[in-house]
Amino acid sequence: MADRHRLESLDRGECLELLRTVRVGRLVFTEDLLPAVQPVNFRIHRGQVVIRVAGGAKLTAATTGAVVAFQADELDPDLRAGWSVTVVGHASLVTDIGELVELAGTFLQPWVDGRRDRFVRIGTEKVTGRRLLAPVSTRPAE
Repeated sequence: MADRHRLESLDRGECLELLRTVRVGRLVFTEDLLPAVQPVNFRIHRGQVVIRVAGGAKLTAATTGAVVAFQADELDPDLRAGWSVTVVGHASLVTDIGELVELAGTFLQPWVDGRRDRFVRIGTEKVTGRRLLAPVSTRPAE
């Protein structure tokens, strides 16, 4: 008999807690009328995903209130276990001075050169997640 993995659905709270444990995810947005996916550093702030951007299509998505998706995960290919969380919501530019000061202190140095002094909030309007659990042996006991 084979070992069987179990797939578990996660609730909103579990999803947001898992997102707090990683620092890189993927932003899915529209660029030139086509889907685009880019890795981004992020933080969970006030229950929403926040990324830091320089400009370009990600900033445009925020200033037009576009619906975007965000996905992060932690997967172990050897154990075939891990989790994945997806957030879908409207993007918006963070403009409140107090919140900007809070956010500026929570982000590490950007991975690439150049200024990234704008913060984009992704509303957590839809949050889904799944965890792939380690296999449960279905082999008969000896």
